[in-house]
Amino acid sequence: MKRLFIIICVLSVFCQTSYAYVEKEVKVRSDKMDKDVPVNVILPDSYHLSDAFPVVYLLHGFSDNHKGWARRGVVGCLADTYDIIVVMPDGGYDSWYFDSETTPEYQYETFVSKELVEYVDSHYKTIPQREGRAITGLSMGGHGALYLAFRHQDVYSSAGSTSGGVDIRPFPEKWGIAKRLGTKEANPEAWEKNTVINMTHLLQPGSLNLIIDCGTEDFFHEVNCNLHDKLMKEGIPHDFYQRPGGHNWTYWLNSIKYQMLFFVTCFRNQIQ
Repeated sequence: MKRLFIIICVLSVFCQTSYAYVEKEVKVRSDKMDKDVPVNVILPDSYHLSDAFPVVYLLHGFSDNHKGWARRGVVGCLADTYDIIVVMPDGGYDSWYFDSETTPEYQYETFVSKELVEYVDSHYKTIPQREGRAITGLSMGGHGALYLAFRHQDVYSSAGSTSGGVDIRPFPEKWGIAKRLGTKEANPEAWEKNTVINMTHLLQPGSLNLIIDCGTEDFFHEVNCNLHDKLMKEGIPHDFYQRPGGHNWTYWLNSIKYQMLFFVTCFRNQIQ
């Protein structure tokens, strides 16, 4: 009987843990693409208690959409735990978050890093400066997050990637990349200048807070290790993790917990 009482008490404590974040879907106008883009926004339960919150922009992977992260439930809990706003835009089936020269309706660099940021800052209680913004994502979204952060360091102060396609060149026929850049054979320069691993020259030590991770069984593991080695050689501080795991949600739902903690620590260190 005593043992049963202890078990009931322990279960009671866990059952009292609850989250009250608010999740909403909005349509954000993109003048560059002449269309409305669906975006999921998560506001923490504490939203009514403060005047300004940091924002994490969270990008989905190939063939997914703005609901990909949110439908797994973890992101809302993290928003509540850390008192942050999380913004998850639809980045297109296979945009790779480029402003595509081949397909004018795919202008997701401008949308995410300009039009969406302006919308979020004007509609929600944000910290409207780079010190209050981070961006990360998985797979295609991991590439996109680093790509956008490297090119828009005035917008973001922190960036991450989990299982990111940080070097697209070994995969010339995969995941629709050629539809956005043209084929690698016909447009080799576009593939060279638009792959993350070739963009490290844009960084200075300390210009971005960086966290990068990838599973050791992931097909992107080698290119992530190569990026880590290059950043080390160039003296760019960053957190790099490799853990057992593949290219799947089991890995990503664990990874995002560490990434959010990293961003929140950066926010606390930067925001006065």
